[in-house]
Amino acid sequence: MKTIIAKFLKDESGLTTVEYAVAGALISVAVIGAFTALGGSVGGTITIIDGVLPG
Repeated sequence: MKTIIAKFLKDESGLTTVEYAVAGALISVAVIGAFTALGGSVGGTITIIDGVLPG
């Protein structure tokens, strides 16, 4: 039982999941901030691209 608890306490695999979640959240905030800051110019560009693409 002692060795199982020691292995559990030394296991750091859960940290990588948390780190990926934090990194993903930061990237999402950065993308949202960029779209908000650029505003209409990004929307206009997307509209132009949508008009050029077939379908």
